Amino acid sequence: MLTKIFKIFFFIFLLIYQKPLYSKKNDINDFNLDDLSNYFSAQISYDNQKNLEALKFFNLSKSLLDKHDPYLKQYIYSLILDEKIGLAIKELKSNRNNKNADFFEGYLLLTIDSIIKEDFKKTRKYLNEISRFKNQSNLNLFIFESLENFVYVFENKKIPLKTTKFSGLSLINKAFHSCYLQKKDSEKYFLNLFKTEDIDYSRYIFFYVSDLIKKNKIIEAKKFVNNINILSSNLLVIQTKNWIDEERFKRFKETFSCEKDSHLLSEFFFLIANLYSTQENFEMSNFYLNLSRFLNKKFIFNLTLLSENFLKNKNYVKTKKILKYFNREDEIYYWYRVKTNTKIISKQKGNEDSFDYINSELKKFKNPSVKILFDIGNIAKNFKKYKIAVLYYDDLLSKINSKSGSYAEILFRRGSSYERLKEYEKSDEDLLNSLKINPDDAYVLNYLAYSWLERNYKIDDAIKMLEKAHLLKKNDPFILDSVGWAYFLIGEPKKAEFFLKKALKIMPNDPVVNDHYGDVLWKLNRKIQAKYYWKSVLNLEKTEDDMKKKINIKLLKGLNKI
Repeated sequence: MLTKIFKIFFFIFLLIYQKPLYSKKNDINDFNLDDLSNYFSAQISYDNQKNLEALKFFNLSKSLLDKHDPYLKQYIYSLILDEKIGLAIKELKSNRNNKNADFFEGYLLLTIDSIIKEDFKKTRKYLNEISRFKNQSNLNLFIFESLENFVYVFENKKIPLKTTKFSGLSLINKAFHSCYLQKKDSEKYFLNLFKTEDIDYSRYIFFYVSDLIKKNKIIEAKKFVNNINILSSNLLVIQTKNWIDEERFKRFKETFSCEKDSHLLSEFFFLIANLYSTQENFEMSNFYLNLSRFLNKKFIFNLTLLSENFLKNKNYVKTKKILKYFNREDEIYYWYRVKTNTKIISKQKGNEDSFDYINSELKKFKNPSVKILFDIGNIAKNFKKYKIAVLYYDDLLSKINSKSGSYAEILFRRGSSYERLKEYEKSDEDLLNSLKINPDDAYVLNYLAYSWLERNYKIDDAIKMLEKAHLLKKNDPFILDSVGWAYFLIGEPKKAEFFLKKALKIMPNDPVVNDHYGDVLWKLNRKIQAKYYWKSVLNLEKTEDDMKKKINIKLLKGLNKI
């Protein structure tokens, strides 16, 4: 409480004594001290992501609307984050002649409102205002250019000639433009997305299949989803396959329509939210997620990103609240809810309680899908319950085509579990059989080779496998680490340093890489540097107790005493 009071006092002090930054024409005597106190309480709550508390204080300090420039913008942000989009738009309209309302997101909200009301004259006016802010960031520019094109499509029912400067992202917009206009070639645009190798556009399989269902191309939709690998696909794609397999075609129509302006904009703003989330700007990500939800409340599946954002910020209460939207009607998303609750329990109570919870939930599934069994096996493996993991993988292998990529993936998982149990013959058998199905799987090659190196077994073969893995995945840090470690073990520390340094640049906080790099430096007689990296391992969050013990011995006695 005292800290909050000091913060409020400090902000008032700044307002009185520093040169005005936001409101040059306002005198401090224009401000009521109660309003100031409420405003800065709102500011503190807002900064601490306590949005309901922030809204309370913002509402108590509304007299500052005309007097303090940032007030309206922050108030609007709080309203959006609290899903009060209608109220936010109303506030912007009532303050439209105020210079406080002159900001990018404000005009964006007014643009959305005018599109919903099909008042394209106002839409163009607001877009013109947005254009003044477009060069503030690449995302602003992309939003402006995309909205301009969407509005052209909505108003003129034509594909726009103008394209955005962002070629990859514009491919998505083109697919939706064509789908909206029900063009014959709309399917082609989606299929072109899936052929792109450098970016994963698999999410848009849902919208492609949804378009096929809309056109009553059921057989074509079924053929397409049959090729989906449910073990490696994202949630929306797996749920898509689930609906098709169960012939629940109405679910597509209930959740999304390419022909609705609001649904297209909803998906567009979800894309923006994703981009902000990858930059770890969770506040702006949630801002655009709530806009997305406002435009299509039935598409609840985008709420997974909102739950992930809250989870990353350790806001477990809000995470759990979001998870309640996913029910048993959509099995894959309900299972996501169970898995996310498992993560929270693990953080709050530990792995044992977490594992007990997920096992009790698993029993409630009458006939758990292959995806669910795969996940529970992986969770057991991550919790170091390798014997239990093996049992789940055994069950899975009996249900999967023995020549498929999925079969190879499960063999890899079971083989690596056997390796942790030190059952090396079984491990080698599984990993080699996995490579028979998929000989170019860089991660299986890497795992098996590293296992052999650690056991001082078939060193030459292990190095050949690592060289192949490196050719397949040149910048993968785990493979770079393995190659470096291989060279260290065969007495070539200079070569080892080259690869380990590259791995360290990509994964500077990985305990194993730092430990290996320290060993190499010791061999190169750079012992002070070696100790520096060993010491750093002791402070890393992921360092296991066994490794810490070995590091402490190396720090006391040197490498050769291990």
